[in-house]
Amino acid sequence: MRTTTAALLVDDAGRYLLHLRDANKNIAEAGRWSLPGGHPEPGESLDATIARELEEEAGLRVPDLTPYAVVEATDGDETLARVQVYSGTWRGDPATLPLTEGIMLRWTDAAQLPWLTMDPRTTAVIEHHRTGRGRTGGTLPVVRVRVPGTRTVPNVIGVHLYLEREGRVLLGLRHPESAYAPSYHHFLAGHCERESAVACLIREAKEEAGLVVDAADVEFVHAVHLVDAPGAQPRLQLVFRARRWVGEPEVREPDKCAGWGWWPLDALPEPIVGYTRAAIEGIRQGSLYTEMGWT
Repeated sequence: MRTTTAALLVDDAGRYLLHLRDANKNIAEAGRWSLPGGHPEPGESLDATIARELEEEAGLRVPDLTPYAVVEATDGDETLARVQVYSGTWRGDPATLPLTEGIMLRWTDAAQLPWLTMDPRTTAVIEHHRTGRGRTGGTLPVVRVRVPGTRTVPNVIGVHLYLEREGRVLLGLRHPESAYAPSYHHFLAGHCERESAVACLIREAKEEAGLVVDAADVEFVHAVHLVDAPGAQPRLQLVFRARRWVGEPEVREPDKCAGWGWWPLDALPEPIVGYTRAAIEGIRQGSLYTEMGWT
C-alpha cells in the first residue's frame, strides 16, 4: 500500500487551511473538505511529494514543514489507506493562491468543523492536533480512523479505441491544460454513460476525432483494471480495436486534445499514460488483461 501525503497548515490565529475537493469528479472524498496534498510519483520521497503537491496545486511554499502523524483509514479488518501528515505554519491569504485543483482553499476555525462535510481523516488529525498530541521521540503517532466499509465499490468504466495502420497506432496528445494527463499521449477514449461500451466507443470516435466506426467492425482486445492511489475509485479501462473505419482523425475537442498522430508500436511517444502503454504491450503479446496499482 502506498502512503500519500497531506499538509496540516495553521495560521497565527489557530485556524486550519482546508481544501474543498471537486464534487463532480470520480476522485476520493469528492465534494468534501480535506487537507491539501497528494500521492508520490515513482521513486519520489514523501518529503519531496508534499512540497511538490503544495507548489503544483496552489503555488504554496512552506519551508518549515515537518512530519507530524500518520493517519490510517480502516474498515475494522484492514487498513484501506495511509496518509503521512506534515505540519507547518502559513500566514497568507488563500484567495490569492493560483489554485489548480479543487474548488477553493480557506482558513477555517476548529469550531466550524462540525458544520462542514469533512474527510473523516482530516477531522481526526485536526482533533489530534487540537488536543496537543503531537510527535513524541522519533516515532510518528498513528491516528486510526474507522470509515464506513463496504466490499461493493462502484468502478468507473472507460472505453478506448485502438486503431492500427501499417504498424502504427493512433494516439492523441492531451491538451496541456486538460484536467486528466495534460501533455501526455493517450488513446481516443471516454467514459461510459447510459450506453453500452461499444456504443460509447462509436460516439467518442465521432465526437473526438470525426471517425465513423461500425459496431460490426469492433472487437475487444484488452482490459486494464487499475486504481490510481489507495482509497481512490477503481477504474476498468476497456480497449477495443476497430478493424475498419471511415475518415482521418481530426481535432474535434481542442480543449482536450492538441493533435493526433500515428506512432510505431516499437517506438511509442513520451510521455504516455501508463495504462495506455500497458494496454498496447498487452495487445502486442496477445494478452487480454492487466492490473495496475493494486496491492
